[in-house]
Amino acid sequence: MFARFLRLTIPLIAAGLLVPAVALAHCDTLDGPVVKGAQRALETGDVSRAFVWVTAFDEPEVQAAFDKALTVRALGGTARELADQFFFETVVRLHRQSEGQPYTGLKPAGSDLGPVIPAGERAIREMSDKPLVDLLTREVARSVHWYFDAVMRARIFPGASVEAGRRYVGAYLDFMQYLEQLDEVLLIPDEYSFLVEHTSPD
Repeated sequence: MFARFLRLTIPLIAAGLLVPAVALAHCDTLDGPVVKGAQRALETGDVSRAFVWVTAFDEPEVQAAFDKALTVRALGGTARELADQFFFETVVRLHRQSEGQPYTGLKPAGSDLGPVIPAGERAIREMSDKPLVDLLTREVARSVHWYFDAVMRARIFPGASVEAGRRYVGAYLDFMQYLEQLDEVLLIPDEYSFLVEHTSPD
């Protein structure tokens, strides 16, 4: 069972469509978007830059942390660094909490996020998703070919043994389950469907 789980998930991970929990902590990194938002809040004195990453319920806690951080930062030096760290941790912790994910501390800048997350960030910066779509298309195609080839190699012919038949069934089920997972990943949530309906193709 575990071996089948690995066979199903590894190609999805390679394609960047299914990522381990560590990779999902993109927002936990010191160079991630949440910390950058918190940095901009401190630099500009505009706490709303941090509010956007948390729920309205958590705004009072962020505001309190922001006020304390601004007071301590004014002391300069190490105090400023500690104040920044305190505010970053507060915003990231509450952001992760809003996602229903545990907070395990800030990750160092430059953490390995694989190819897809950075490509997504680059697409936003450059206002073009073509390189990202090309990357995903290549990786998904590679994964589909891998499963399909496994099924083709396991094909059975008249007179084949029961064991050979079971190998075919195993490869077939892996392929179908992979396609089901892929279909779920690629499904656009209802709340975003209007974007697709009103977006013209290139």
